[in-house]
Formats: sequence, C-alpha cells, structure tokens
Amino acid sequence: MTAMMTAVGYAASLPISEPRSLFEFETPVPQPTARDLLVRLAAIAVNPVDTKVRMRKQGTEDAPVILGWDGAGTVEAAGRDCTLFKPGDAVYYAGNVNRPGTNAHFNLVDERIVGRKPTSLSFVEAAALPLTTITAWELMFDRIGVKRGEGADRRSVLIVGGAGGVGSIAIQIARKLTGMTVIATASRPETQGWVKGLGAHHVIDHSKPFAPQLKAAGFDNVDIVLSLTATKANAAQIVEVIGPQGRLGLIDGMDSLKAFDVAPLWAKCVSIHPELMFTRSTYGTPDMIEQHRLLSEAARLVDEGVLRTTATGVFGRLGAADLKRAHAQIESGKTIGKIVLEV
Repeated sequence: MTAMMTAVGYAASLPISEPRSLFEFETPVPQPTARDLLVRLAAIAVNPVDTKVRMRKQGTEDAPVILGWDGAGTVEAAGRDCTLFKPGDAVYYAGNVNRPGTNAHFNLVDERIVGRKPTSLSFVEAAALPLTTITAWELMFDRIGVKRGEGADRRSVLIVGGAGGVGSIAIQIARKLTGMTVIATASRPETQGWVKGLGAHHVIDHSKPFAPQLKAAGFDNVDIVLSLTATKANAAQIVEVIGPQGRLGLIDGMDSLKAFDVAPLWAKCVSIHPELMFTRSTYGTPDMIEQHRLLSEAARLVDEGVLRTTATGVFGRLGAADLKRAHAQIESGKTIGKIVLEV
C-alpha cells in the first residue's frame, strides 16, 4: 500500500479570502532517488515568494500546487547517491521553486542545498532562516562582492525594507560579518526598534524622502543599496542617494529594473546585481553545493551567538486555515521578520 501524507495546496489562483485559495488534500509520500533527501518536516516558514507564486502558477484539482520552500525537519530517507546526510539528521533548507514545496508533512530536496540545523535552535526557530539567509548572503558576498571581516570593507550600505525577512538577516550579516556602516529603513516605531535591535547603525523612515534623512545622519550618499521591497516606488530616491560607482542589489523581480532612469545610473557607473536564491537549484549549477556550505556556516554562526533567528510569530500548525492567515499577513506588507508554522 502506498504511504500517504497531508499537504496544503491550491488548484487555481484566488484571493486568499476565497475558501479554495488553499485547501488540504492527501497525496502519496514521495520517494528519494539520486541525491534527494526525504525530509519529515517539523516546521515551515512563509515568504513573499509563496504569495507571488500562488497568484501566477496554476494547478488542477487532481494535481494541486504545493507551495512553501523554507523547511526544517529530520531526514527520513536518503537517495542512493547521498553523501552529506543520513536518516535521523536534523536539517534546514529553502528548496527548489520548480518542485513541490514544504507545505506538506514530507518533502524531497536535493542534499546539495540543505544545511544541518543549528543545534541551539528549535525546528520552528530554524525554519525561519534558510531562504532569507541564502538571499542576503548571496546578494552581498556572491553578487556585490562585499568583503568579510571587521576591517575589510568600510563601505556604507542602505538596506531598504530592513524589518522584512531578508532585511532582518541582511542587517545581521552586514553588521556582524563585515565592517560596513549599516543604514536600514523602517517606518513604524515597532519596526524601527526591531532593526535597531538587529544591529543597524542608523535607521531612516522609508515613507519620507531618503536624501534629507541620510544627510542628517552624516551621509551625502551611500556606497551600496539593497532594495529588498517596493523598488518601483523608491527607484528615483535610490538613484538620488546611491554614490558614484555604487552597487545596487535587487531581489523583487524583473519589473523593478524597468522603474529606473538609466541615464543617471550610467553617469554614476552604478552596477546592478540581481539575486534569486533559486538560480543555483533551478539550473543545477556546478557550484550548487555552495548553498549547503552557506547554510552549514550560518548554522555555526547561530550556534556561536553571532546570528539569531528572525522568527517573530508562530501561526499555529500546517493546515489550510492557519496557512491562509499567514499568507494574508504577508500580503498586508506589515510583517516583521518571519512567520513560521509547526508541522
């Protein structure tokens, strides 16, 4: 008899308030081959990419789309070619956007994009970290080329959207692993307090003009801008405040590029660096295993007290009702840190 599991998915893109926007169903437990791990999930996290994919990718009633990429759990079984993990290992990871996601009791994932779970964190705390850690880490170190070490890189970095999932880990990475001056944006008292607590040297309000606030903080311009949200709305301000030969990092999609006036970026010789953490797994790049190494190093840094979880809310257990609440919160644009659900 085929073993079955419960999953949450959808057949058609619907507003999250609709009854069938997400629903529970039974599906066979997948079996690992090659370098896949079968992970029994203990916790999952919800990201903006979940809500975006829900509104653009269609499924069917017979084959619903299973969303979710952040996951933490225990290896149940390993494919014949696996060398990094074995059954019983506690792991965390962010998955592959082109495969069924973690909104289920079991999930298949290539071991080369999996890290060992930080031993000092619960599964819930660990599930908040993988996707945003990979995104922030790759954007700064792999794409922009920030140098690690206390005195190695003295540039200034403006993190637009500091209280979100990626911003919350980017602030920590920039502050704890580099010598950069970290400026974060946040508009509400609670988000401003959050980003200060994560280590931002300066905080400005992204609902107000950037340049006067930066000037008041002692900056004529900034060397690096990480635009993590609302890039279209902030494009003109970013062009204004980024310095000559600056570096611009983007994560919120191809349309964000169209919002920029190319002429001043060209005049300033600003380089643009897109980041999509799914690129390595989608294309099976030769360096795909770097995500395994990255997550394992991040786990070490967490266990040493250098980095901390960004989980801020547990929205119950994995099921249609609680997952809908999580999607609605993400879509509100007012989420601090990361939302997690137990499995």
